[in-house]
Amino acid sequence: MSDITKDILNQLPSPCWLLEEKRLKENLEILKNIKDKTGVKILLALKGYALWKSFYLVKEYLDGCCASGLNEAKLAYEEFGKEVSTYSPAFKESEIEEIAKISSHLTFNSMTQLNKFSNIAKKYNSDISIGVRVNPQTSVAPVELYNPCGVYSRLGVTKDKFDEKALEQIDGLHFHALCEESSESLEVVLNAFEEQFGEYLNRLKWVNFGGGHHITKKGYNTEHLIKLINDFKAKYPHLQIYLEPGEAIGWETGVLVATVLDIVENGIKIAILDTSAEAHMPDTIIMPYRAEVRDAKEANVLPYTYRLAGNTCLAGDIMGDYSFKEPLKVGDKIIFEDQMHYTMVKATTFNGINLPSIAILKENGEVEVVREFGYEDFKCRLS
Repeated sequence: MSDITKDILNQLPSPCWLLEEKRLKENLEILKNIKDKTGVKILLALKGYALWKSFYLVKEYLDGCCASGLNEAKLAYEEFGKEVSTYSPAFKESEIEEIAKISSHLTFNSMTQLNKFSNIAKKYNSDISIGVRVNPQTSVAPVELYNPCGVYSRLGVTKDKFDEKALEQIDGLHFHALCEESSESLEVVLNAFEEQFGEYLNRLKWVNFGGGHHITKKGYNTEHLIKLINDFKAKYPHLQIYLEPGEAIGWETGVLVATVLDIVENGIKIAILDTSAEAHMPDTIIMPYRAEVRDAKEANVLPYTYRLAGNTCLAGDIMGDYSFKEPLKVGDKIIFEDQMHYTMVKATTFNGINLPSIAILKENGEVEVVREFGYEDFKCRLS
């Protein structure tokens, strides 16, 4: 359970993302157990979790980071300091030198990009390991928006477009076809990958199983994952296997704390908060999903129901309808659960609203506010 008390809430600026060090460590221990039993390397996917002030803990457990381009690669290189595996749907010629110099692995999305940049990358980093992302055209992603193997997907090379000559240039293959999925879903995708690309595996050094593994979610079958990996390794003992979860690292490790600024009525009571679904929790609108609120339930389950809304001028800036045991009042704290992954990396300053501050609740109970944002952060990103 969370260790957030009223005293801790009173120490926080508002709004504020609060990472709980204890819960982050619990997730990392689960991942360590898988590493210990399989020999798999696990990389932190920065696209899902990039709170680099917590890397002091994460890098004790994981092997490095996977980056989606130059900026994430630089962050991994500067603040994590271990393996940097960089992949992008398309690299820019102006950035490939810098990316190559700081990456341990470089994965291309197409035969065209491989042929254009692999030799250039090796020129700048003779030790770099080159790979290609492939598309097994099999996925169980729950939402088409997040389906890398959907119809007309631009992500990865399909079997009919894979040029065997690429094997002369590459060390590994990378597939990514999951989104918040189980080990059973991985098995489906892995079977399709092996059926289509298995003939090439004896000529490679590594295979990256990508992300979307919901390893730290309650009920995830870690023993089944361990068996899948070990069975695969038994067939291809020369291959180093990688996983690159992001959400699994940040899953249920922290919250977004907001404050009620006003309560208005228009057929329903509406609590306006000092945060924003549009700016600070965009997946609640994009995916969409309903954020859990501490001590609240669905509308009309508890005595007092409110629509929680953001403090921007977007009419649809709404978190949803929730009910509470006691009536809300101006100044009350609202705690949105599980807001460490994806929300932080996607947040914006739309409408001039400040980004939430960032704080870490240490295992010893101390609160460290590691960053607060203001006008300059809004101004400097615009010109």
